[in-house]
Amino acid sequence: MTARGPKSSRRADGFTLLELVVVLALAVLLVAIVPPLLTAALPGAELKSASRRIAASLRLAREEAIRKGHDVAFILDLEKHRYRVEGPFRTVQLPADLDLTLIAAASEMQGEERGAIRFFPDGSATGGRILLSRGGKGWQVGVQWLSGHVQLAPWEEP
Repeated sequence: MTARGPKSSRRADGFTLLELVVVLALAVLLVAIVPPLLTAALPGAELKSASRRIAASLRLAREEAIRKGHDVAFILDLEKHRYRVEGPFRTVQLPADLDLTLIAAASEMQGEERGAIRFFPDGSATGGRILLSRGGKGWQVGVQWLSGHVQLAPWEEP
């Protein structure tokens, strides 16, 4: 009896040209499809991020009023799309393509395009609401006058 060894194969291990072409075609397809999907989601994320920044700044103004023991205002400039908290805080620029609406106490309005929500040392506020929207949908940031609590909620044009 003769022992036979393993059959020798002329085909080397590796990838064929066809397999490489298929993988490259799939990679090109992914590169072409994924970026538009990401940029389509970006405006919604940008809108929510701006709303969260405003809510955080309103909370900062409330905390600062309680800590310092004097009134602190959150000032919103609708025309220039920016806001700031009174004191040593920087001015924050909002995206120019957002639709901004400020509903605040008449005593805190400084013209048609500028107004404030003021926080007091006891934590209360003048109250108000800021709407940030694009295309009829967006977010509202509300401040309760009695407690000064800041709330963020989705908003849709009626």
